[in-house]
Amino acid sequence: MISEPIMKKVKGYGVDIQLAIWKGTGKQVLCVHGITANCRCWDLVASALSPKYQVLAMDLRGRGLSEKPPTGYSLEQHVRDIGCLIEAMGLEKVVLMGHSLGAFISLAFGAKYPERVGGLVLIDGGGQLTEEQWDKVALAIKPSLYRLGRIFPSSDAYIEAMKSTTYLHPWSSAIENCYRYEVEEVEGGVKTNIDPAHIQEEAENIRKVVSSGFYGEVTANVLILRATEGLISQDDLLLPEAAVEEMLQKISNARSVDIVGTNHFSILFQPNEMRDQTILEFFSTKGWSSGS
Repeated sequence: MISEPIMKKVKGYGVDIQLAIWKGTGKQVLCVHGITANCRCWDLVASALSPKYQVLAMDLRGRGLSEKPPTGYSLEQHVRDIGCLIEAMGLEKVVLMGHSLGAFISLAFGAKYPERVGGLVLIDGGGQLTEEQWDKVALAIKPSLYRLGRIFPSSDAYIEAMKSTTYLHPWSSAIENCYRYEVEEVEGGVKTNIDPAHIQEEAENIRKVVSSGFYGEVTANVLILRATEGLISQDDLLLPEAAVEEMLQKISNARSVDIVGTNHFSILFQPNEMRDQTILEFFSTKGWSSGS
């Protein structure tokens, strides 16, 4: 069953950041989404974790209901936003859980501010990729970028267009919540509230990041969840096995689990008992901690 979050605006680094909050009695988990997603992509995972844990999911700057400055779409800016958000919420430590781009951001924050991080969950992201692999990934996610900047006659027409895509099957109410959340009215109909130019800047910046440079700086326990299926072919994995092996060798407290049968989208957007149970077990492991 999907739980509805409480929505709250907090201060990021010079911008307002939108938070979705699922209340819980335990430690705080801050979720960071992928390049064109939003806080509602975490509905399924958050519903599995709360109320045992308090789950917070942010809209990255330029996405969802967060502010959208003309520039500033980089790992450094997102890390600053998270730091400000944690301060604004009065949190001592959080567990960071990131998917795709959000995994890279979470990794970077964990390396820069290890004292503020009680654990990292990296979902199909954070690995050091070759230029060739980045090219394959860029081609594979191109269908998910097609909606950006397009005007649709209505919200329902937009949802029907999303339903027709192959990468979001099977369709569900959780997926629909995520995509309806990003719709805004404009002259002539509706469109997503994401500027394609911001995503282009983000994509160019993330390719320049040397994520392996963060590995040795991470002190928290790390759980890596890997999708085993490609999107267009079996070669367009965002987290190839070789990248995971390097992470396990260089991150001192890391373990990985393959979520078999999932791809880069379904590992988060579809119900998955193995994923949810693995995260819950990681949180209950002796030595895992997240200050309140």
